Amino acid sequence: MVGYVALIGSAVVYAVGIVAQSVAARRAVRKATVDPGLLVRLAGDPIYLLGFGAQVIGFVLAYIARGTLPLYLVQAGASSSVALAVLIGYVFLGWRASRAEVAVLAVIAAGLVLLSLASVPSVSTGMSVQSGVVLAAVLALTAVAAVPAWRLSNAVLLGVLAGVAFTVLAVASRPLASGPLTDLPRHPLAWLMVASAVVGQTLLAAALQRGSTASTVASMDATTVVLASIAGLTILGDQVSDGRGWFVAAGLTLVVAGIVTMASVSRSGAGTATVPEPDLDSAREVAA
Repeated sequence: MVGYVALIGSAVVYAVGIVAQSVAARRAVRKATVDPGLLVRLAGDPIYLLGFGAQVIGFVLAYIARGTLPLYLVQAGASSSVALAVLIGYVFLGWRASRAEVAVLAVIAAGLVLLSLASVPSVSTGMSVQSGVVLAAVLALTAVAAVPAWRLSNAVLLGVLAGVAFTVLAVASRPLASGPLTDLPRHPLAWLMVASAVVGQTLLAAALQRGSTASTVASMDATTVVLASIAGLTILGDQVSDGRGWFVAAGLTLVVAGIVTMASVSRSGAGTATVPEPDLDSAREVAA
């Protein structure tokens, strides 16, 4: 039960973080080349710190959830934050919600229900040294690929790369979540987790400067949900209830389709999920 409560909490605070971080990232100075100092400049923005604080709390709650719940459920639940951001904006910031957005929220909710019904609480079986090396290599390649993506100013591509980095974080943290916190400083996966968080946050901030919030977060979340779910099932021993494998396939399909559709609806102007400029001012007032 603790894992499910932690998962719900993480999705809510992640949504708050998305809104606040997008506000701060869009008003920061934008550079055409790789900008290692971006996070340093953003750290001086109270609104970014609010968003970052929410992301940290969300990560802690998701970390707790990963201790007993499979990655396909945890990542899908956390990634529903892009849809929850729309709901938060509607309730607190006066955004308009279109019928299409309401329908997408229902689709994502249905996917999460299917995943919940299929999930089997369990502790990770651990990770081999070889798998850890592969994860480190994936993170290194992601950082290298960020150089041309940054120059192209492609928000979706940067979002996908951020999703890969956060996949490394999710997979590395699953075996650690069930162990004692005192062992973390001595575990190589803990340092890999920190490195992937830094890379992911930098790429996410760069992507938010260049594109809509919904399309950026959708590309990131869709990538993380799919890759982390596959890794959890294949190398971490995540389990599925007997006869409910199709629940996982259908649930992940609905969640990913809903996330991507939410971005499409926002780009077409049907709704306000992208945190458009008029609503950014409202967000600043609430966050201040």
